[in-house]
Amino acid sequence: MDQKNKDLDKFLSFLSGKTKNTAPSDGDNVVKMSNKSPMNPKKYISIAVTITVVFAVAIILLTNIYIVKESEYAVVRQFGEVVKFEREPGLNMKMPFIQSVTKLPKNQLTYEISEEEINTKDKKRIIIDNYAVWRITDPKLLISNAGTIEKVESRMEEFIYSVIRAELGRITYAEIINDENSSRGSINDQVTKRVNELLLNDKYGIEVVDVRIRRIDLPTENEQSVFTNMISDRESIAQKYLSEGDAEKRRIEAQTDRQVQEMLATANKEASLIQAEGEAGAAKIYNSSFSKDPEFYSLYRTLESYKKTVGEDTVIILPSTSPYAKLLSGYIQ
Repeated sequence: MDQKNKDLDKFLSFLSGKTKNTAPSDGDNVVKMSNKSPMNPKKYISIAVTITVVFAVAIILLTNIYIVKESEYAVVRQFGEVVKFEREPGLNMKMPFIQSVTKLPKNQLTYEISEEEINTKDKKRIIIDNYAVWRITDPKLLISNAGTIEKVESRMEEFIYSVIRAELGRITYAEIINDENSSRGSINDQVTKRVNELLLNDKYGIEVVDVRIRRIDLPTENEQSVFTNMISDRESIAQKYLSEGDAEKRRIEAQTDRQVQEMLATANKEASLIQAEGEAGAAKIYNSSFSKDPEFYSLYRTLESYKKTVGEDTVIILPSTSPYAKLLSGYIQ
């Protein structure tokens, strides 16, 4: 125990800068502590403080350096107010403790708009599902007036829903779902234009590139009734087309029959004229020919009468002295 106490006294003396002369015992070598310089604790404390300050300054500097990438903006705020923003990529520094940096994307963004139920012009309830493609045009305005991307997207969704509800409320359900109608494409353009006007008016610093209606559905409770009405409407339209077709058919047939009758009448008239002219010409020829030999003409007429009066079963009773009987019997003088 005595030896341990001695060693402890030596260690404490060493820390305090004092040496304690002890006589050697049992052949131990004599150590003269007075030849060593005393330690100064303040020196080590000063070194430690200096190192700590250097590390703290380095950490502060490193934490206040920010990098701007090619695909983003950097907005610097001081006490909540925007003081500058960086468009070009590179290494930048902000003031520690009083400034903060918010990163915003440069590229176009897609926002999925939640499904909403609206009414058409003919009071049909429909559910629309659409999306928007947008981009940031002025980061300073976005941060100043909206604060975050989430808030500006929420505001943009309100504008889109309001404009779509107004635009679709002007047309009927049949016009919306009719694939042959090009009004759906124009609705997208009109909605995009109107939403940009509202965003520009409120100075949110963003631009909507395109708004597209992806799907239009019916509410579950109205789906069957609307389908039934659609079938009924299509059947009515089909019946109308059939009636119009039958009426057109009868009109065409009547017009064709009239034209045929007119053509036949004209043809008959022309045929009668040609026939009359032919008969007149024939009679003229007959008269010219028969006038040259009246007896031959009389014989010819008599022979022509035989064609009409004499047949296979013809019975003729004539006096034997009549010229006609003599001719029939072959007597010619």
